[in-house]
Amino acid sequence: MTAEQTWFGHPRGLTVLFLTNMWEQFSYYGMRALLVYYMTKQLMMSQGSASLVYGAYTACAYFTPIVGGIIADRWLGKRNAILIGGSVMAAGHFMMAFEPLFYPALITIALGNGLFLPSLPSQIGDLYAPGDARAGSAYNVYYVGVNIGGFLAPLICGTLGELYGWHWGFGAAGIGMLAGLAIYVAGQRHLAPQHRPPRPDPAPDVPAPIRFPRKTLLVLLAIALSVTVFRGAYEQVGNTLALWADAGVDRRVGAATIPMTWFQSLNPLLVMVMTPPLLALWRRRSATGAAEHPARRMAVGAMIVAAAYLMLAAVEAAGGPAHWLWLVAFFVVLTLGELHILPTGLGLFARLAPQGLGATTVAAWFLASFAGSLAAGLVGTLWSGTTHAGFFLLLALIAAAAAAMLLLTDRTKGLEIRSSDIG
Repeated sequence: MTAEQTWFGHPRGLTVLFLTNMWEQFSYYGMRALLVYYMTKQLMMSQGSASLVYGAYTACAYFTPIVGGIIADRWLGKRNAILIGGSVMAAGHFMMAFEPLFYPALITIALGNGLFLPSLPSQIGDLYAPGDARAGSAYNVYYVGVNIGGFLAPLICGTLGELYGWHWGFGAAGIGMLAGLAIYVAGQRHLAPQHRPPRPDPAPDVPAPIRFPRKTLLVLLAIALSVTVFRGAYEQVGNTLALWADAGVDRRVGAATIPMTWFQSLNPLLVMVMTPPLLALWRRRSATGAAEHPARRMAVGAMIVAAAYLMLAAVEAAGGPAHWLWLVAFFVVLTLGELHILPTGLGLFARLAPQGLGATTVAAWFLASFAGSLAAGLVGTLWSGTTHAGFFLLLALIAAAAAAMLLLTDRTKGLEIRSSDIG
């Protein structure tokens, strides 16, 4: 029997998916780093209107995968969905370089994203045999790929946009998307075989429909509702927090000034730095039988994010422009909380999916992100009508409410989920 070919202890296909996702995220976060600034500085939108557009766009980017996942599972297949979706997204990013195409470009990116986003992570599970202990950590490894792209994007796209013109930054995002597609095509031999969904059988013996176990469905619904609330606070990072970094933070270092978009690279950089020691800690806890249940781990993450916003509220209450180191400290705390909640939730949705509904179930995870992004856009409209300290306090309360909901899920009889559900 031929020994399995691995890279970094995992199947080689994980690296292909990792790199494909990295460049897709480069394109997404590169455009997102510029979006609010572009609307308020170039298109001269009011802050409230820009917040609503930002929230609607990010929401659509999470809503379209719900439909796209079903299309991939039933008709296109995952591979074709990624190729078509990625090509459409690349076109949308290049359209962003032209002001009259602003709204059509946003719609185009969201539509392509719908096919691409659920089909890529749903291929991770196909790389591992049932019971493979590496499967759980694979989603955290994959999440690092998200953040390498997110780290590079503000530095490259943001710098091009700020120094040479917004359209140069948007064009760089389109090139990143094409790079991701090229890697996916070149790495096909390392992925599990992708079969087109079977055509409907006209024979009278119709197979029984795939059904979710009731407990599994209730768990996923409870987690999704909690994450919806959580994202109302978390998604301010590219919205109102970006505006605060521009106007409320002293970004001077000697005679130089740190570009405002660079701070958006801190979160993904910290994900890469923090993920390995966190995984090692959780493995040790699991080995000693002290592993946290997934919902409890996610609740801890939401509380940590609440603490990050509470810190900003205190800094703002002290008065005067905040030193840029406070923004760095915020991202350190925020990222620690994020790593407890978002990869854990994605892993749950992917691993609890019934056979044949992988992309559809992962798409359902993005339904929570869709609703949360809409909520974040609405919450962001309060930025101009309240004190910044009061606004950050509100975000802390929202994150704390999500933590309470997750703890309730963990303690409710019949909804308990084990740490083994996330590996």
